[in-house]
Amino acid sequence: MSLRSIFAVVAALLVTFSSPPPSRAQTVKTGAELLFDQGFQPLKGKKFALVTNQSAMVGGVHLLDLLEKAGVRPAVIFTPEHGLTGKAEDGVRLADGSADGVPIKSLYGASKRPRPEDLKGVELVLFDIQDVGVRFYTYISTMGFVMQAAAQAGIPFVVLDRPNPLGGDYVSGFVSEAKPPTFTSLYPIPVAYGMTVGELAGMIKGEAMLPGLSQLDLSVVRMQGWERWMRWPDTGLPWVATSPNLADFESALLYAGTGFLEGTAASEGRGCNLPFRLAGWPGIDAQALAQRLNAAGLPGLRFEPAHFTPVSRPGVSSDPKYCNRLLGGVRIEITDYRHVLPVETGTALVSALYAAIPEPARKIFFRGGGFDDMTGSERMRKAVQAGESPEAVAAAWSDGVQRFLHLRQGYLLYHD
Repeated sequence: MSLRSIFAVVAALLVTFSSPPPSRAQTVKTGAELLFDQGFQPLKGKKFALVTNQSAMVGGVHLLDLLEKAGVRPAVIFTPEHGLTGKAEDGVRLADGSADGVPIKSLYGASKRPRPEDLKGVELVLFDIQDVGVRFYTYISTMGFVMQAAAQAGIPFVVLDRPNPLGGDYVSGFVSEAKPPTFTSLYPIPVAYGMTVGELAGMIKGEAMLPGLSQLDLSVVRMQGWERWMRWPDTGLPWVATSPNLADFESALLYAGTGFLEGTAASEGRGCNLPFRLAGWPGIDAQALAQRLNAAGLPGLRFEPAHFTPVSRPGVSSDPKYCNRLLGGVRIEITDYRHVLPVETGTALVSALYAAIPEPARKIFFRGGGFDDMTGSERMRKAVQAGESPEAVAAAWSDGVQRFLHLRQGYLLYHD
């Protein structure tokens, strides 16, 4: 397949936020757009590697297409989970490939890191992937591993910065206590960390969150026009599905909290057309669950009783939990995206579901160790099992968040 045909597919993934932009909306220029405005001069004559996927759009055109038109081609392309076009399902290991003679190396297959031979002769590594601002979303782990490989090879690493969809002011959740770190809890940061990938890269290096980065030549092509208060609709940028189940901003906004359900036996809405905006369990009283959650007064949201049946959706979710079974639960409606607290919402949702299911089912609700890994601490699971309130759980992570906020000050590139 050619690069051009690959990104004809990607262009079809481009969607806009479903509501009109607010009056304060303004167009943000991403790092990739600013590099394009320079005619890609810093890349000309260089053998460079590009870490990217379908999200690297510039004004409706993919970065690879723009590079091709400018006569500047990467020597090698590295891709994260979900692949170059972002259409591979969650957790699917991907093979290497090529397009128009350019090798495509998967960093979610046989290896999660570039091998030394993959970087042979490379003079520069360029990173351009849209992140979602959530610690357990794997793109930032891929970034860190590529940073390590670049440092080991003595190759400069450049981040083309993009907005954090959750904004730069919202920071919440336990700072990860995972020991040893995992691919979904690689850094000691909160669940929602309120930094761009460029800012986070600086912090990963500066705080030695991964070994071997002290000599890394790191630089960031900063955005223009982005301010920390902005959530995605405020940027004026169109949304591109960052993965099959985050096809719209609404799902991405809630994912920082409803994503916790992936570590439980409850449904997070995979196999339906509203993943991470539905939650349910067989036989649950949907009306009572909605009433309990609405009574919690979570800002920017309304919970509607819902009954839904997950089905196999190849390419999106082939084997969802409770496939072909009717579930009771809630549908989450966003009434004001600026005020939504997704991590707190996920905490309340997990607590309400756990309390609503029959006592015997609670023994299987937290399956394996996935929930502790995603939340970053066993403290949330134990608090829910003990019947503690969501407010008490949030209070337990507040000290860690305050320490993180102080620590990150030296790495912020954008100030309102």
